[in-house]
Amino acid sequence: MAEPEDINGRLHGEQFEPEQKESLLTRLIYMLLIAVMISVAQTVLATATVLQFIILAVTKEPNPRLADFGTDLGIWIAKAARYQMVASNVKPWPWTELD
Repeated sequence: MAEPEDINGRLHGEQFEPEQKESLLTRLIYMLLIAVMISVAQTVLATATVLQFIILAVTKEPNPRLADFGTDLGIWIAKAARYQMVASNVKPWPWTELD
């Protein structure tokens, strides 16, 4: 599973802000697309949560790959939320690298 230092660096690491500002209409379009993507991500997260619980109930051990996937998904959701709330001008994947 990912170490806390790794996660902290991925959330708060160096982000390259775009050189020019996008228009309000362009930002609105991206915000609507990302809102749909966040909704899909929440569904995927709920499904993965149920699956991880079933694995935990059967094997008494969490699946590390599924746990790492949850971490990656959570980091993506956090970056998407930062863009949505204009705390950052960096768009999440697929417009930037998935780190």
